[in-house]
Amino acid sequence: MRRTASSACIALLCVVASWTCAFGLPPVQRTVLDNGLVLLVSEEHSLPFVTINLMVKTGAKDDPPFGAGQAGLTASSVLLGAAGRTLKQINEELDFMGANMSASANKDYTTVSLRVLKKDFERAFPIFMDVVTKPTFPADEVKKEISRTLAAIQSSEDRPGRVADRAFEKALYLGGPYGHPTEGTVESVSKLTREAIREFHGLHYCPDNAILSVVGDIDQRSIDGYMVPRLKKWPKGSTPEKRIEIKFSTRKETIKINKPVTQSNIVIGNGGMSRDNPDYYAAQVMNYILGAGSLTSRLMEDIRNRRGLAYSVASTFEARKYPGPFMVFLQTKNRSATEAIKATMENLERMRSELVSEKELEDAKKYLVGNFPQRFSTQSRIASFFAQVEYYGLGLDYPEKYPSLINGVTREDVLRVARAYIHPDESVTVVVANLKEAGLE
Repeated sequence: MRRTASSACIALLCVVASWTCAFGLPPVQRTVLDNGLVLLVSEEHSLPFVTINLMVKTGAKDDPPFGAGQAGLTASSVLLGAAGRTLKQINEELDFMGANMSASANKDYTTVSLRVLKKDFERAFPIFMDVVTKPTFPADEVKKEISRTLAAIQSSEDRPGRVADRAFEKALYLGGPYGHPTEGTVESVSKLTREAIREFHGLHYCPDNAILSVVGDIDQRSIDGYMVPRLKKWPKGSTPEKRIEIKFSTRKETIKINKPVTQSNIVIGNGGMSRDNPDYYAAQVMNYILGAGSLTSRLMEDIRNRRGLAYSVASTFEARKYPGPFMVFLQTKNRSATEAIKATMENLERMRSELVSEKELEDAKKYLVGNFPQRFSTQSRIASFFAQVEYYGLGLDYPEKYPSLINGVTREDVLRVARAYIHPDESVTVVVANLKEAGLE
């Protein structure tokens, strides 16, 4: 292992100590191996488990044109066989150890994870590495995986909320990598092949395109003497640099989808921000007040509690590697759909037109800072958190900085970001409902 012995490393250790003080986080050590892999290790000995989280920096954003779903299918297919082991053999070995391994992709990245008892770590780790680096993509199993994916896509047509989400993204993004579902479409997945999956894996699953976080009951001997020599054998790749341009629709429109449902599912929103946007923290405070604050949010208080128009209503900023959407979600009776949409728009305009109260601001800050440690409630969450901090470039002192980033937000900041990132006049509205009952035919 090549370690950094610079003053930056000493500073890192100081920051780590403050994480532990502030949030009960275990210390973390960051190392970059010669093949480019970023290795994050955190010893946490309260339970005899080890959790490994490999983040490969590829997701649906890297699906090729007309190949929607390729990243997702590649992720699920790495588990189907590897380095001479069949799917059945992999499952039997993991079951015998009581270990769990999973893989999935989202818009930005892919995660392959392993959770295993400490005593079985050195037996399970080679399986994990083979799955990541030497998947065989057996033809019969890939064909079954494609069939399962197609069945899941078709089944999701019966979930009105999922139908609304897909229609919203398709309308909001003017093409580009975020405009299609991670799982792909029936048309695109039907055309995917074993060869295309193998090619995608070879291009993107490289150590210099990955972050490996290890959390749990593991010691330095196992890391230096066992893990690292095996990680170093993973050959460096040549993942191409890829610049992605995001274009949002700015045309106000309403998309109506007829379904025989008893309640309408509605999504309203517009283009938002990326995770590295300096306004992210002010937007989080603003969004908590608007619609993320459960029963205390403005949307919930007005639309559900006062007017009785919605079963549920919430808002979110999906801040991704590149700009994601701002969205409001509602579920309401068909006959209340038009009134609920109108009430939502009124609340959005109010957020843009007046300062929030001091109490709203302070309640939001207290919740966001107080709830932050919930991200560290399990080994899996800690491992995922470390990988995301690295991926989004938040800085290894991020947990230490977070409270001040939130507490520094003012009422004026909230109003400013509301005006900058909420655009009712440019919004896309999707309504999945019994359109006749809703009066929207």
